[in-house]
Amino acid sequence: AGGPRDPVMTPPPLSTQVVARFNRLRQEQRGLASKAAELELELNEHGLVIETLREVDPTRKCYRMVGGILVERTVKEVLPALEGNREQISKIIETLSQQLQSKGRELNEFREKHNIRLVGEDDPRHPPKDSTEGGKGGAAGVLVS
Repeated sequence: AGGPRDPVMTPPPLSTQVVARFNRLRQEQRGLASKAAELELELNEHGLVIETLREVDPTRKCYRMVGGILVERTVKEVLPALEGNREQISKIIETLSQQLQSKGRELNEFREKHNIRLVGEDDPRHPPKDSTEGGKGGAAGVLVS
């Protein structure tokens, strides 16, 4: 049995390169998620405008912002362009979602390879004391006053 000096119990310190790479991977993952969320909002806006314009006379004037310039068009000209944009946005979101899943797998593999644990995360090899009964701070570290 190993004592307090058992080398298996104490993980080696992480090199700054490993930590920097891990942080870079996390930042890339956050960037992908942020862009996907932004595009989801844009997709919803396109949907609202399209639904509104479908109920309007196709010859009615409407205005569209193109490269920072407000351009006068008709509904029948703008509606197909908006629908095309919505389709493109949807495809981009799908691609970002796949990239996000791939980045998540890469991040998990990197964490496992280098035995990285986040602050507040339990080490599965060493269950926390008082984890089931009578332990303080349950509910995953949520403080309720």
